[in-house]
Amino acid sequence: MQNIINVALVDDQVLFREGIASLIKNEAGFSLTMEADNGLDFLSRLKTMNDLPDILLMDMEMPGMDGMQLNDELRKKFPSIKVIVLSVHAGERLMARMIHAGASGYLLKNCNKDELLNAIQSVFNNGFYITPAVLKAIQSPAANTKGVTNIQSIPIEISRRENEVLQLICMELSNAEIAEKLFISVRTVDGHRNNLLAKTGCHNTAGLVLFAVKHRIFEVIF
Repeated sequence: MQNIINVALVDDQVLFREGIASLIKNEAGFSLTMEADNGLDFLSRLKTMNDLPDILLMDMEMPGMDGMQLNDELRKKFPSIKVIVLSVHAGERLMARMIHAGASGYLLKNCNKDELLNAIQSVFNNGFYITPAVLKAIQSPAANTKGVTNIQSIPIEISRRENEVLQLICMELSNAEIAEKLFISVRTVDGHRNNLLAKTGCHNTAGLVLFAVKHRIFEVIF
């Protein structure tokens, strides 16, 4: 039985929001659990919900609380909600900044229906979704520094085993699958994953994948 993906939507552009809401409502395997026109309203209503959304589709520019502020609040208070940015802004600095801040994906508003649904499913199943534009953004000179550094640009060292675990995470393997492949326990994999998060300063799997791509530890081919 397919899991139902619970999706929330925050965007102050009424026609765009209504269009995305209609798309989600009419697609099998997806459920629209909430709509809001700004971050403050979304957070307020979120506190009264029994079942949190799995995925949040959010705009960047909104009154009261913008997407960057909302993303920061969610990472602190509701870290289980995975964020996909839907924006008209294609700037590499903004894309890289949002991914490093914990967003699981970044799409432009001119993307098509299939790409949007694919992104939601990928983030739900794997924790991240990478587009060629995001890949270019995090590998651009503005987003990179020499050597391997964490998100504060402090040099770090990744051990051989951590490197192996990181590459398998990027290949979308589960902890159990990584453990089987490397002949180690799931608990040991958990330990390596937690060490990687601590060393890199990343917030989640999406951050680790983008870290690996940025530092050429893993290569994504489209």
